[in-house]
Amino acid sequence: MFRLHGFAEGLCSVALASGVAVPASAQELKRTELSLMDLTGVEGKEVVVSLLEAPPGSTSVRHFHYGDEVFYVLEGAMVQIPGQEPQARVTGSVGNNKREVPHAGYKVIGEKPLKLLSVYIVDKGKPLQVEVK
Repeated sequence: MFRLHGFAEGLCSVALASGVAVPASAQELKRTELSLMDLTGVEGKEVVVSLLEAPPGSTSVRHFHYGDEVFYVLEGAMVQIPGQEPQARVTGSVGNNKREVPHAGYKVIGEKPLKLLSVYIVDKGKPLQVEVK
């Protein structure tokens, strides 16, 4: 995982506030950090807004966050977790991933890229994402 402030690679990458994206893996999975700010009124928490762009054939490694993630599917695609049937991530759908619960581990299949807008409320100073082996 990449984070502003130099945290290590995990699922993908984030960009500096300038909007320059950094590739996260050989599969060209890309995360661009759009905003990073302290959560008002709550000590030790921050809000991160990011855009995930996952082209066909890219893989999102299984990971968790030190906080909650809410995501909105900007552009839907088919994804497949090893050993499971393919499933659609439908444009316009919303989902959430709870604190420290592993998720993802899917490959984008078919012809369409997957694009997600995510908002995280996470512990400040910890990595945004931690890969789960």
